[in-house]
Formats: sequence, structure tokens, C-alpha cells
Amino acid sequence: MTAGTEPLLFAGAAVTGLLGSGHCIGMCGGIVAALALAGGSRAGAGFHPLYHAGRITTYVLLGFLVGWIGMAVAHDTGLRSFGRWVLLGGDVFVIAVGLGSAGAFQGLDVMRLEWAGPVQSLTRGVRRLAALPPLVAAYPLGLVMGLLPCGFLYAVLLNAALTASPAQGAATMLGFGLGTAPALLVFGGATQWLSQRTRGWMLRGAGLAVAGMGVVNLVRHLAVATGGHGAG
Repeated sequence: MTAGTEPLLFAGAAVTGLLGSGHCIGMCGGIVAALALAGGSRAGAGFHPLYHAGRITTYVLLGFLVGWIGMAVAHDTGLRSFGRWVLLGGDVFVIAVGLGSAGAFQGLDVMRLEWAGPVQSLTRGVRRLAALPPLVAAYPLGLVMGLLPCGFLYAVLLNAALTASPAQGAATMLGFGLGTAPALLVFGGATQWLSQRTRGWMLRGAGLAVAGMGVVNLVRHLAVATGGHGAG
């Protein structure tokens, strides 16, 4: 791993999560708020930290998994040359998706990465958890909701996979999860004051952060491909 890339990827993921959290609120904020309020104010106060701990746990585990897969592809002796091309191609794709999400051109957007297939299965799981006391349901609910289809989640997961490192993949997704937490914690408060235009600019900023992470990985992978230092 090239020196300095770890904090850059972590910071890029955190910024993506923070600026893209308006989209997260629209997808799951109402469900989370309703379940938190179901047990009253005392339960609600304890619900959110447990819920976000579960959600971030899922993100970290996914990051570790995709980082391991990326490492396997990149360093397998029989696939090493092919794997490098896969990594470089993936970097270019992530940069294009990020710039497209920022409004640089039409046709590529993180929202196009969203796959609604698992939503029904996740909804059934959430309904079962809703029958439990809020404090009991909070952490497992976070684990489940961490799998909710989300374009920004997929974009950061792609970057995590392209680190070709389980540890760095997990750290990248940790940054993303921590970045999304502030807006979701204050859901129903300050975040509702944001205008549609402001949220639009936030999503564009998140797209630029995704593209920036792609650039960081691309520079590292080019250094490896040309014989420089930067093994992941």
C-alpha cells in the first residue's frame, strides 16, 4: 500500500457518507425514527447508538470481504496480469461514476448502481424485528439495514474492493459508516432544514469524493503496474 493512501481513502469514504447521508435519510430515516420512538424517549435515546453500531458493523464486514476478494484477484499468480487490468478498469469506472454523480456528464450516476431486488427480503426481516423491544431490536436492525441497496454504499464498496486489502477495505467502509452517522443521528432535526438545492449540492460533493477515492486507487495501481512502490 502506498504511504498515505490509507488516510486519504478513509477520509474520502467519510466525506462520501456525510454528504450522501441525505439520500440515506430518504431511504431508511423514517423506518428508523418510527422504531426508535416506539419504545418512548428513553428507549429512543439508546436505540440510535446501537442501531448505528450494527449498521457500521455490517459495512466493516462487507469491506473486509470485498477487500479480500480484491486481494485474491490482484495477487493470484495465474491472474496477476489480468487482475491488474481489472483493478485499473475498476478505478476508471469508479472515477466515471463519481464524476457522473457530480453532474459532469449524464449516463452514470451512483443511483443507477442501486439494485432493489433485496428490498422485499429486508423488509420482511425488519417487520419481524419491529415486534421486539426497541433496545433489543436496535443492533440486529442495524445489521440488516446495512445491507439496504444504496448507490453510494456500492460506490464505496467498489473502492474498498479496489484497495485489494481486507484491512484497508474494512477501514474504508468504517469511514463511510462513521460519515453517515451524524445526519442520521439528528434525523428529524437539523437535516430537515436543508433545502432540496442544498441536498443536491451535497450529493454532487459526495460524487466528487467517490471520484477522488478512485483517483487515489488509480495512482497506487499505476505505480504497481509500472514497477513503482505500492503493493497492497
